[in-house]
Amino acid sequence: MSVLQLLTHQPSHLVRSIWLFTYSDLKTIIATSVGFGMFTSAGASAFGVDPTTNWLDYPKALLPVLLWTWLNLLPFSIDNQRQPASILEDSLNKPWRPMPANRMTPTQARQLMLALDVAAVGTSMLLRGGLAPCLTLLGLGYWYNEARGSDDGFIVRNLINGLGFVSYLCGAAQLALGSARWAQFIADGSPGPLWIGIIGAVVTTTVQTQDMYDQVGDQARGRRTLPLILGDGPARWVTAIAMGIWGPACVWFWGGTPTTTSIVGAVLGVGLAWAIALRCVTVRSPSDDKTTFRLWNLWLVSLYALPLLVGADAGGKEMTDSR
Repeated sequence: MSVLQLLTHQPSHLVRSIWLFTYSDLKTIIATSVGFGMFTSAGASAFGVDPTTNWLDYPKALLPVLLWTWLNLLPFSIDNQRQPASILEDSLNKPWRPMPANRMTPTQARQLMLALDVAAVGTSMLLRGGLAPCLTLLGLGYWYNEARGSDDGFIVRNLINGLGFVSYLCGAAQLALGSARWAQFIADGSPGPLWIGIIGAVVTTTVQTQDMYDQVGDQARGRRTLPLILGDGPARWVTAIAMGIWGPACVWFWGGTPTTTSIVGAVLGVGLAWAIALRCVTVRSPSDDKTTFRLWNLWLVSLYALPLLVGADAGGKEMTDSR
């Protein structure tokens, strides 16, 4: 039975399967990308970008950002989960996913993936935003899944993850800001490109928090993640040290005069980072590691809020004033 036949004869089954493909990544990609787009738009002045004069622009931008992000995530998730090694891994870690649960065959999954790839590109063109990040994500998806980049060692794996995050963030911000304001965001002298680069470095060096609780499945498929290469203990300390550094560094980047909002930003950016670092080395069960990873996603969103909380009168303003 083809995907088209599934849509015709079992639409509810297909819809449920589509939902399950991206369920695990809602907090990791959807929430963080949408958060970045909306916080960047709200804190536009920190990047030297003209602020919006109509508060209705925010809810109007939310749906395109959400649609674009989900449509670009879905085919990647399908491609990742339809691979034989991924089915083996998910049968141990996430048996409810469509492939190990036999809700869909690999052939049907590939048909759906290709159709959604076209839909993602077409939607990017119709929305007039996010086309370059969409095409970049297609390339990264091929590298990660088809070319087995995810299994080539933790350096390549983390790098692809970092580049993928940056692509999602760029697409979300471009749609949230609009083409004219996006051009200001990436213009010479704006802290926008450097800030996105910093976020990419943050993700590349700390994204292994998602690998701590998946070690059984990763080992079964032969994946060479950081905890499996360095060992569980050393990987936790590497992650904790990186978190301990990045939290203060990101707050320092934006600086700001001591105000209530800047203090809130510092508490979120540094406090959460240090709490996650402490959890990395003190609690080590799979369930604890899952909670640590959820906190890591929350911390990322708190970093995205820094320009809004402390950036308008600080680092971002100073850099844009120097143009």
